[in-house]
Amino acid sequence: MGNSYAGQLKTTRFEEVLHNSIEASLRSNNLVPRPIFSQLYLEAEQQLSSLEAGSRADNEEEEEEEEEEGSESSSPPVSYQMKPPPEGCCTTDGFCQAGKDLRLISISNEHIEVPSGFLLVGIKSPNLPDHLLVCAVDKRFLPDDNGRNALLGFSGNCVGCGKKGFCYFTEFSNHINLKLTTQPKKQKHLKYYLVRNAQGALTKGSVICWKGAEFRGRQSSSSTCSSTLFQLPESSGLSGSTSSEPLPAANPSAPAGTQQTAVAVDHIPSTPAFSSAVYNGKESPKQQLVKNNLSALTRPSVLGTLTNSGPPKKRHKGWSPESPSSTETWNLQLNPQAPNRIKNDGGSLSSLPHSALVGPASSPMVGSGEPVSVPDNLLKICKAKPVIFKGHGNFPYLCGNINDVIVSPLLYTCYRNSQSLSRAYEQYGASTIQPISEEMQLLLTVYYLVQLASDQVPLIEDLEQIFMRSWRESHLSEIRQYQQAIPQTFPQVPSQIAPVTSAQLPWLAGLAASSCNDSVHIIECSYSLAEGLSEMFKLLIEGKLIKTNYVVIICASRNRAIDSCIVITGKYQARVLSESMLTPSDYQKEVNYQLVTGKVETLGSFFSTLCPDGDIDLLLEKFYQENQGHISSSISASVNKPTALNGAGAAACTSYEIERHQIRPFQLAVAQKLLSHICSIADSSTQNLDLGSFEKIDFLICVPPSEVTYQQTLFHLWHSGILLELGLEKEHLTKQRVEQYVMKIDAEAQIKFKVFLQNSMQNPHTLFVLIHDHAHWDLMSAMHSLYPQTELSTGLVDRLLNCREVKEAPNIVTLHVTSFPYALQTQHTHISPYNEIHWPSSYSNGVDLYHENKKYFGLSEFIESTLSGHSIPLLRYDSSFEAMVMALGKRFPRLHSAVIRTFVLIQHYSAAMMAVCGLSQMKNYTSVETLEITQNLINSSRQCPSGHGLMVVLRIPCTPLAAVAYERLYNVRERLALEDNFEIILGNPNSGITIGKHFVEQLKVWQKIEDVDWRPQTYLELEGLPCILIFSGMDPQGESLPRSLRYCDLRLINSSSLVRTNLEQELGLAAYFVSSEMHTEKAVVNDVLESDPEKLSSTDNEDEEITTEGSTSEKRSPMKRERSRSHDSASSSLSSKASITAFCSESSPPLTAAGDTAKSPHQVLSNSTEETTNTYERQKHKVDKGAQTTISKHLPPVTEQLDMKQNIKSAQISITSSSSSPFSSSSSSSAPTHNSFILQTSQCSMTKASKQPPIVFLPKLVYDIITSTDSSGLPKSSSLLPYHSVMWASSFRPLMSKMMTCTEQSLYYRQWTVPKPIHMDYNNRNEGRMDTFHPRRLLLSGPPQVCNKNKIGKTGAYLQFLSILSRMLIRLTEVDVYDEEEININIKEESDQYYHQPGDMWPDLETFKKMPFDYTIHDPKYEDASLICSKLQTINNEDRSMSRRQEDMFTHRQTTRMRLSKYAAYNTYHHCEQCHQYMGFNPRYQLYESTLHAFAFSYSMLGEEIQLHFIIPKSKEHHFVFSQPGRQLESMRLPLVTDKSEDYIKSPTFTPTTGRHEHGLFNLYHAMDGASHLHVLVVKEYEMAIYKKYWPNHIMLVLPSIFNSAGVGAAHFLIKELSYHNLELERNRQEELGIKPQDIWPFIVISDDSCVMWNAVEVDCSGDRKSDYTWTERNVSLKQILQHIEATPNVTHYALIGMRKWSSKTNSAEIKEPFSCCHVHDFIMLNVDLTQNVQYNQNRFTCDDIDFNLRVHSAGLLICRFNRFSVMKKQIAVGGQRSFHIKSKVSDTPVSISPAQYICAPDSKHTFLAAPAQLLLEKYLQYHSHRFFPLSLKNYSHPVLSVDCYLNLGPQIAVCYVSSRPHSLNISSSGLTFSGLLLYLCDSFVVASFLKKFHFLKGATLCVICQDRNSLRQTVVRLELEDEWQFRLRDEFQTANAKEDRPLFFLTGRHI
Repeated sequence: MGNSYAGQLKTTRFEEVLHNSIEASLRSNNLVPRPIFSQLYLEAEQQLSSLEAGSRADNEEEEEEEEEEGSESSSPPVSYQMKPPPEGCCTTDGFCQAGKDLRLISISNEHIEVPSGFLLVGIKSPNLPDHLLVCAVDKRFLPDDNGRNALLGFSGNCVGCGKKGFCYFTEFSNHINLKLTTQPKKQKHLKYYLVRNAQGALTKGSVICWKGAEFRGRQSSSSTCSSTLFQLPESSGLSGSTSSEPLPAANPSAPAGTQQTAVAVDHIPSTPAFSSAVYNGKESPKQQLVKNNLSALTRPSVLGTLTNSGPPKKRHKGWSPESPSSTETWNLQLNPQAPNRIKNDGGSLSSLPHSALVGPASSPMVGSGEPVSVPDNLLKICKAKPVIFKGHGNFPYLCGNINDVIVSPLLYTCYRNSQSLSRAYEQYGASTIQPISEEMQLLLTVYYLVQLASDQVPLIEDLEQIFMRSWRESHLSEIRQYQQAIPQTFPQVPSQIAPVTSAQLPWLAGLAASSCNDSVHIIECSYSLAEGLSEMFKLLIEGKLIKTNYVVIICASRNRAIDSCIVITGKYQARVLSESMLTPSDYQKEVNYQLVTGKVETLGSFFSTLCPDGDIDLLLEKFYQENQGHISSSISASVNKPTALNGAGAAACTSYEIERHQIRPFQLAVAQKLLSHICSIADSSTQNLDLGSFEKIDFLICVPPSEVTYQQTLFHLWHSGILLELGLEKEHLTKQRVEQYVMKIDAEAQIKFKVFLQNSMQNPHTLFVLIHDHAHWDLMSAMHSLYPQTELSTGLVDRLLNCREVKEAPNIVTLHVTSFPYALQTQHTHISPYNEIHWPSSYSNGVDLYHENKKYFGLSEFIESTLSGHSIPLLRYDSSFEAMVMALGKRFPRLHSAVIRTFVLIQHYSAAMMAVCGLSQMKNYTSVETLEITQNLINSSRQCPSGHGLMVVLRIPCTPLAAVAYERLYNVRERLALEDNFEIILGNPNSGITIGKHFVEQLKVWQKIEDVDWRPQTYLELEGLPCILIFSGMDPQGESLPRSLRYCDLRLINSSSLVRTNLEQELGLAAYFVSSEMHTEKAVVNDVLESDPEKLSSTDNEDEEITTEGSTSEKRSPMKRERSRSHDSASSSLSSKASITAFCSESSPPLTAAGDTAKSPHQVLSNSTEETTNTYERQKHKVDKGAQTTISKHLPPVTEQLDMKQNIKSAQISITSSSSSPFSSSSSSSAPTHNSFILQTSQCSMTKASKQPPIVFLPKLVYDIITSTDSSGLPKSSSLLPYHSVMWASSFRPLMSKMMTCTEQSLYYRQWTVPKPIHMDYNNRNEGRMDTFHPRRLLLSGPPQVCNKNKIGKTGAYLQFLSILSRMLIRLTEVDVYDEEEININIKEESDQYYHQPGDMWPDLETFKKMPFDYTIHDPKYEDASLICSKLQTINNEDRSMSRRQEDMFTHRQTTRMRLSKYAAYNTYHHCEQCHQYMGFNPRYQLYESTLHAFAFSYSMLGEEIQLHFIIPKSKEHHFVFSQPGRQLESMRLPLVTDKSEDYIKSPTFTPTTGRHEHGLFNLYHAMDGASHLHVLVVKEYEMAIYKKYWPNHIMLVLPSIFNSAGVGAAHFLIKELSYHNLELERNRQEELGIKPQDIWPFIVISDDSCVMWNAVEVDCSGDRKSDYTWTERNVSLKQILQHIEATPNVTHYALIGMRKWSSKTNSAEIKEPFSCCHVHDFIMLNVDLTQNVQYNQNRFTCDDIDFNLRVHSAGLLICRFNRFSVMKKQIAVGGQRSFHIKSKVSDTPVSISPAQYICAPDSKHTFLAAPAQLLLEKYLQYHSHRFFPLSLKNYSHPVLSVDCYLNLGPQIAVCYVSSRPHSLNISSSGLTFSGLLLYLCDSFVVASFLKKFHFLKGATLCVICQDRNSLRQTVVRLELEDEWQFRLRDEFQTANAKEDRPLFFLTGRHI
């Protein structure tokens, strides 16, 4: 490609953007249109090559093409001499030769005549960089929107003097005094269109789009924020990026010419390596000073508008969410002529990041000017490849040895971004704010570089923050009104900073660099950057830049903008930056290449020269030969002896406990939160999840393709018992069955996933939960993964979990589970913020929310352990290791640092093993840290009688290097005869665990496993095994580690590729649950860091000692919290010598024999962790002056000698209590006995390890990031880019706040991050935004909990969630039904006479007429009702005291849980496909149309016409008859008695209801088994609307408004009267059709709204004797029962037909007689014809059915109960009778009012109640009737005589019902003496003679109840009551109602 432009703007796209820009400018207040190029990216197929230029031939072709199209060539500038101006004319810059001012600033308000066809244009003068000159140009000579079609030549006018007709631009440029030094070209100088703003002033408009100029002009646009300066390019990072991956020397025939003319590669990363001060963990005072001087101390508000779900409002140039450009910017084409190997001797070409090209249409990617030759042997001479960051202006061509330099455009991008900051405020209508100038940018960059320490690396985030703060401070007054006030915690800075000119810049930069000891070198050049680069290369070759880390090259002149670039020449910095530009796959390839080609052999030979005694291998061999016999015997004695002892029954270690599986409190809390979110989705109106339609749960757990993670999940699943609990598997589980529920996301996953999808489609009533564990792994877009260079397994998550079938399946819920959710929290995420579940806080305001005996120890706690005041830091780095790596890096510049680090660490481990085994000379070739690890590992198994030991995790991400390390360490271990002492395990994610037979046997003994073929399959099963686990793989994939983990060695993690997720998941390996049982003291809560997910401070368990019995634990006094200086052991000479001498003393024996250990176990201390503890103690106390030096009195001799040598003596020696924790640090503790000390030191190492978190070793670079905080108080690691496949939406974003909760962090990332095209969420964009959230997708995030031996973490939580979700679904299909035995069975007449046979299907009418009526109430709901006496009953005077209060009846009634059958009635929450139409909902939830009809009839008893209203849906109109002309409702159709149909129910069903619009069981579709039926809901007027909303397809009968406060009696009354009136209408209507009146069906059904299911008893009478029978009860449909009853012979002769109330305790005696003549309740068939003259009492609230039953019987009508059928009633906690609340009419405050207050004396000042008078009366009599009838109390043989009514007088009073109607059936009262008389609203049928037939006890009481006081007196007179009853004035009462509420009055009297 040469220096050609890498791509051209696509015509249609450009027109679209230009159109949008013009439209936006027309709509905007500001006339400056939005920059066009900032919305426009390059087409994907025309991207920039990574090469700056190709062959010269390409250059020439491109230039010819440009010339043909009338555009400017990009050849080097030609020297040009302007024609001298005419004598006497004006030559002042900015004026024309006629002396007229042309500067825009001067003439912007003047009227300028512009000829037709001409446009005003701004010209840029090189001598006036801050001004535009105005001219008029013929628009034909200007380009169109595509930069094309401009006529060659020029035609213009001078607007100053008015001279016209300039035909040559050269002539015109002379006239306006441009004074050019190069050939004048219109393309170069005609820069802007000029437009008039709203005030009429001429202003700068959009850029003139000359073809190609967009890649050079720097004023045209800007880009989005680059997220980082150093990103980790990765092939997985870019959609469609192509990589060239041949090995070096694969193209040996590349022509030499190509080699000479090729340009350095742009290492443009695609994934951030660092963010926010990654390399700059520490801040020097100088840095702080610079920050203050830079006015860089103000920040934007913390969160901005977090709730905004759309793109950020502060949109910069170049950020266009709707633009498809992002998909178009990611292809990189390799120049075919360029050599394949172009960087770092290996790997493939870096990919181009979003940040590099998103915004700037004008980018200096193309070289200009004369080429610069890169010297040969540059790398060899300099020992590092310089990294060149392009800055401002044009960049020259590079040629020659371009392999030895790296070029990156990221600094340029950063500069452009910072210039776009002001745009954020312009969007709010602010006046244009000038961006930070280029000169200031460069100067600030120099200041920044100057203050960097020698071990720090520059950071793009630092620069962005510096630029932003500087700009904010300089424009504070303008932006203050658009942003909240600046926090006053920052020092005040001068408000204005004088602008830096280009002339001052080199001088100021040199001044700034003069103080840095030549760390930053400034090169000023006058002509172009080429001369500066040439000089820089020359200085490098001459060795004059040895001390220089950064070279800043500036080319600044008065007449043009500055050009600049920055060259990283520091060896360390250049290495880190260049390696950070490799993708993970390239990184592996590079390392592999170096291993395969043998480049690392030079490193090995170098190591050999270090050892004075020759090659290490020779030393090992020599040692092996000399010590073979002795070592092996001593080892076997020390290792195998414990096992033998165990077998003999000797004392063994008891610390190896297998904890039983149990659910932790916070796991249960998380499971409940998940369930709550599922219910929220189901309850929402969107109908996205219909929980009611699911019967069971199924699931699939997806895990990364790690064999260990897979086996670990299988293990947890097996032991959780969840498969049996969900009913998915039977008792005898096999591993093959369990494997069906866990899927590794690998190449074979698609088969298992296809089965899962098929199951979900075949089982629509099963809810499938798809659990995506470790969900941050592989978020690659499936589209991207189709490209050939990607691995087969990448993109599988997207391909499977985001497939259309999963998204659309209504029965699949997806649950993403991860510790690092950030990548799933972007602007395009599928997961709603409302569907996120975060791990709960353990504490709230110091209160332990979950009584947990484990304390989580995570990242924050590790960081906290590094603070001063802790005994030993758990996070450390190894400075001697780092120093050696740095030295070798300079010696071997071509080797990747990962290779060097790995080889150095292997060398250290090898030397440490040799040193511990007695080769003491090797102690100088390892570090203190490695020695400590090795020493404790080798000796750990000997401290435990069973041989338990420690685990050391050695993390080596690169698999080839891990294999090399394994081979080397394995070999060293064999040579040292340690093969039985500890195991070395190579942990490869793609393979299982392989360990030696000896160790397998040990594990089987410990774990009591008898299976011969057993092998450990998870790391958890390695608990107690002394081993080094070499943990390979680029990322951990969810593997859990055992509690015996003691050291986590992360020194080899890829520190150049850190993003927040990478860093936290590496440190998550060490996350731990520490037993908190030992910590008895109150934890100190501090405010330094938060580990708790919900913003809770952690507790300092590090400050507490874990002591043995007999010693006390004491808190250290608070110390100043400063970073301890002793985290690096080797930083202290004392520490270094102490550790090395203690561990490797030549005087100590190579290995302690078993016998020695037994004789003096306390000597082991010198080899244990305690030694390190004491070493750190001394070191720390040396630092913390004033602290008392602590030495253990019982240290072994070696340590004492050491102490003497070091002269560490103390006048006052205190005894440190021994501790099983490395935290022991008390300055004074009680002294334990010598014996207790010995006992403690021989404690099992594994036990100690399990009680304390592991110690973590980090690279220095990472350590600095982790332990430093930014200005918000958060660790700098938290401000890193969250994930490699996302990017920041803008650099103009607030910093995260320390006080953010997890929810706020999620909202922050959702606003400020966007996915890259490689991310699977990239295409999840929609203008509507809300539509992008998937409704059935949830995200569970919790801290990494790797050491979760018993599923303490998220796995246990989501398995528990499945369990409770399953239970809830079962619960949804279950109801609580009343399950009570019938009452008063003992009062029933015991008779041997049975009227029917048990098997009879229907009652025989004549037989039934002979059956006596059973007056006794048997329904258990009336347990508290008064007994009804008859002559047939033998009444016991037993105490029927109130067993419960009426209010408590609901809560205390006995229920049982029943599974809903397919014939159940449902409430409004039930939705299924079958009954959707029945319910009246179509898929879009449009309510069915219905009409309101009035229906009036007269009723003489009420004395007025009753008007009812029917609401009739269109679908139900066929049940009614309407008049033809006016569509007036005439009647409800009734069938004939003779009609017979299998699919039709003849009886209309009426259900009175109140307060149960949601919970009433009105959906009878399934109960009726789909049969056609007429169902009418009877509702009160004020509830009509709400019932209609919930039941749009049901017929409503609306009661008149006067019944709004009435009880159920009114509804029953109106139902019956309406039905009889309708029967009359139907008889009349059908009589005209020739049908007899008696043939019309007279029955209706009145059903309670809580009847849920119906049962039938099937009787088998096949026994030998007629009386023998068996019976079974089963659930049947209501249709079957009703059709059976309707088919009863002579059915019309029965007035009432009912059924039993179901009870599980039903016995044979109850159903032996299949039919009863007794009370019926709840669900009745009523013959409205026979009962015409028997009415319900419309005033009644309670017992109205008993009252009606008694009236019907006394009228001589038949009441039949079918004992074969029973109804189940559901317990419903709302509505019904409970909807009546009795409260005071005066006060609104709810005050409890007792029933005694329900009545009062007339005319008293009693508080009136807001309740119906009848309700007050009934409630009062129920509880206090004994005040009226004192003789009746418990006097069951002398009941109260109740005339024409039944009122409940409470369970302790019996009543005797009599009817006053003539010819009525009454009991014989001849032998009865009554204790009272109750006359309730008696009518004219009650006469004096009737009452005189009854006999009363002396002193019996009378109660007369009437509507008013006048009626009372009239009744007393009419019935001649005063003859036998004595009345007093004070015996008159009324209900506590106001007069307007029509109270009831009653009078009491005594029998004379």
